[in-house]
Amino acid sequence: MSALGASLLANGVTFRVWAPRCRSVDVVVDGRAIEALVPREGGLFDVTLEGLAEGARYKYRLDATRYRPDPASRFQPEGVHGPSVVVDPNRFVWTDQEFAGHALGELAFYEIHVGTFTPPGTFEAIIPHLARLVELGVTAIELMPIAEFPGSRNWGYDGVHLWAPQSTYGGPRGLRRLVDACHARGLSVFLDVVFNHLGPEGNYLAEFGPYFSDRTQTAWGPAVNYDGTGADGARRHVLENGRMWVSEFHIDGFRLDAIHAIHDTSPVHILTEFADAVRGEAARLGRRVHVIAESHDNDRRIVLPSNAGGLGLDAVWSDDFHHALHRQLTGETVSYYVDFGAVQHLDRAIAEGFAYQGEPSEYFGRPRGTPSADLAGERFVICLQNHDQIGNRPLGDRIGTLLPFDAVKLAAGLMFVTPSIPLLFMGEEYGETARFQFFSSFLDRNLAEVVRKGRTAEMSRWDWRGTIADPNAPNTFVSSRLNHSLAGAPRHRGLREYYRRWLTLRRTHPALGTRHKELTRVTREAEGAVLVVTRMTPDRDAVKLVANLTPKTQPSGVDTPTWRVLIDSDAETFGGSGTAVPLAPYQCLLYEARR
Repeated sequence: MSALGASLLANGVTFRVWAPRCRSVDVVVDGRAIEALVPREGGLFDVTLEGLAEGARYKYRLDATRYRPDPASRFQPEGVHGPSVVVDPNRFVWTDQEFAGHALGELAFYEIHVGTFTPPGTFEAIIPHLARLVELGVTAIELMPIAEFPGSRNWGYDGVHLWAPQSTYGGPRGLRRLVDACHARGLSVFLDVVFNHLGPEGNYLAEFGPYFSDRTQTAWGPAVNYDGTGADGARRHVLENGRMWVSEFHIDGFRLDAIHAIHDTSPVHILTEFADAVRGEAARLGRRVHVIAESHDNDRRIVLPSNAGGLGLDAVWSDDFHHALHRQLTGETVSYYVDFGAVQHLDRAIAEGFAYQGEPSEYFGRPRGTPSADLAGERFVICLQNHDQIGNRPLGDRIGTLLPFDAVKLAAGLMFVTPSIPLLFMGEEYGETARFQFFSSFLDRNLAEVVRKGRTAEMSRWDWRGTIADPNAPNTFVSSRLNHSLAGAPRHRGLREYYRRWLTLRRTHPALGTRHKELTRVTREAEGAVLVVTRMTPDRDAVKLVANLTPKTQPSGVDTPTWRVLIDSDAETFGGSGTAVPLAPYQCLLYEARR
């Protein structure tokens, strides 16, 4: 059976679409030739046309009246409303045969928004920066969603063509070149994919079939129909999409957006089926693929195997570490930070993974979370900042503009010593100061105005009464671009070296990384002002991080004949004062046990 979309054959093209809501479907090629698709079982339509080649542009005509792009289009060069294009996935010559991906515990993520990472804002413009990322020590880049979205500026969560890499980023060829270049340098590539909703503009799926539920709503509109009448087609759309990214683009893994907004009561959950599908495709190609979920539920079942009642995913974004540390260092109590005022929240997030493990949450208004102490460290992805934690603030301000420089290094030390997978947001490693704001480029002016007003209203949860940047204004996007030259300034250079040193130790020191989470111990000294994290191995290799959480000098209880310093956040090499008087304000020291 041919795949969905336009499949190139030796002598033509097969067009296949799921459209049970249509009486008839025709394909219109290059605006002229019209051919009827043959109805098949299960709401499918298909036809094979000889003499067509790569580059042919086409639309489907539904019920002889409406002209729509292909729901499984591989390329939308004229945007979400324009014609789809036939793409030959075999034309690209891959050079990555020796790259099989990373083990889960080897991952260190670097999250990138393609449009703002460089001035050109394309996949290929990222390539010259890869050598620096490898030298920094990250092992995987995670691309914010790249499915075709309206206009040229968007975070990506308003994508409507899940199969088509964003045309203004360089389309399918640009993405393949980036992935191949990453693999040549030993970097994995993960995609952030959105299966809980689709964007509002250019979303024609409901005209083809029951892609959306008439029973369940999400914060962004109707939920995707994974368990209602006609759900088979919507499920197939997602499963084939995942297989395509693995087979046609050599993608190494996925970050699933907001799975708490995915509703599925089927015997086999769509996410379990998705994980099985992409892993099976990867195994067929001799590679490994990982599936990581974003969820605010702190539900251990996400990473439990399916035979133990879980979804069988590999890891979960754990926001508790970020929220607890942010509350500790900034004192902010608005929004979800209201839940993180207790000392044990940060300590537990470091040692166990989830801070909330069933306790009542004021923010959610219900008990939240499940036990996590027994889950391996590699099951959690943590960060100091990501696109949400920056961009969903009223001003889009980064942690480096909210905290003193020494406190930023302290926060990074706590992230890297934690037995979880670290994620860096682009520019974090050198202290990028540009805001990362919410931006869009909706073509529908009325929709753009609705989004602007909605964004302003949403900021009320932050007790914000001022104005915010208009998401649809071009400068909101331009001002969010990175300034890579900043990395060469003295203090910023020191911060980057600090990150590089930590990432090196995570890879090389037996007591660091995601290993031996069960031997992690977190204690407090100086009446709670000093946090001590001890990491050990069964062979008694040990490190100890001593962190002053306050802007005041604190006593250090470390027995220096027993321990030697591996990293001093206040060292001149890292842009510090070099006074060597522990514990200076916000200073943290990583010690290694002498043997």
